[in-house]
Amino acid sequence: MAVPKRKVSHSRKMKRRSSVWKLEAPTNLVKCPQCGETNLAYRVCKACGYYKGVEVVAKNESAAK
Repeated sequence: MAVPKRKVSHSRKMKRRSSVWKLEAPTNLVKCPQCGETNLAYRVCKACGYYKGVEVVAKNESAAK
């Protein structure tokens, strides 16, 4: 049975695992045609509540202030 001869050091172990933990930034950011805010493609805009020119989520102007 194969058994490691020496303990794997913390730095060697973390070097091996380093690529696993990297986060990826979203690449499909687009500008909203209504307000110009950047958001993910094919999602309702968080700033104005529009999707494809139609208001999906009603946003209160008084609540935003």
